[in-house]
Amino acid sequence: MKHIRGTNPRFRMLAFIVAVAVALLASVAAAVPASADGGGHRTWTVLVGSESRDQEIQGMAFLPSEIYINERDSIRWEANSAEIHTVTFLASGQSLQPFNPFNPDELLKRGRSSYDGHSYYNSGLLANVDVPGFPDARSYTLTFPREGDFTYYCLVHGEMMKGTVHVREQGTKYPYSQADYDKSARAQERSILRDGHQLDAALAQQASNHRVIAGGDDGVAMVMRFVRPTVTVHVGETVVFANTGMGAPHTVTFGAEPANIFAPSGDRSHFTGGDLNSGIMWPGDEFAVTFQAKGTFEYICALHDYMGMVGEVKVVG
Repeated sequence: MKHIRGTNPRFRMLAFIVAVAVALLASVAAAVPASADGGGHRTWTVLVGSESRDQEIQGMAFLPSEIYINERDSIRWEANSAEIHTVTFLASGQSLQPFNPFNPDELLKRGRSSYDGHSYYNSGLLANVDVPGFPDARSYTLTFPREGDFTYYCLVHGEMMKGTVHVREQGTKYPYSQADYDKSARAQERSILRDGHQLDAALAQQASNHRVIAGGDDGVAMVMRFVRPTVTVHVGETVVFANTGMGAPHTVTFGAEPANIFAPSGDRSHFTGGDLNSGIMWPGDEFAVTFQAKGTFEYICALHDYMGMVGEVKVVG
């Protein structure tokens, strides 16, 4: 800076005070979280689902499942798995129903960007990959203008996957930071992964050449694989595909995928090859196929084949 000779001492003191004030203002501005807007309202992040690197293990949780925010703050839900999920606030008096893949109100985004506290709001399907045959998005953001405790669900996985937003009066001190929530989310992801691998091992004990476990879940983690995916049987023998889970639907589909993967098609009692579909298999459902010809018959879950849920049946004489 150019030195000005003969500068008045008062002027030098005033310049010093101004410089200090500018530095203080700069430090305050730097301390404002990047997620806060010009009015001090924050945008928080919640992860939707979780998964292992190979996508075999999928988590059924919002991370965090409970979050404390203030009036006029926003939440951005980010897809964190290949499995589809929704973020859905039911309307007052509306009950949670089984997922209906033919209902556009469940598949697509509904509601405005600011939550009114009582109407139906839906993110549409969220996933971190492009899911074949389904409309999807990567994130969903909603602003909360008034106080209250608001519960929301994933329509696909129902009561097993829900979260709560606690909205307090503007200016209330936050009990947790985003960093706190992120740390907790990472710990919960590791816990879900451990649970999923234990579940996979338990399902393997139930499988045999004549019984294939069509995925599984325990309310915490999902195994998105056919457990014992390759089996060998003789002509005339039957293989039972069993969905032993609690929340995730699957299909068993041989040949070409039908236009409507949710409806059964083909002859499962005398299968010799070609097209055969179980239709939607909800938890507890079984699909028995009797093989009447030699050969190797490949099959998929039409809902989760893009995640590696495939298998084959080898039929010998």
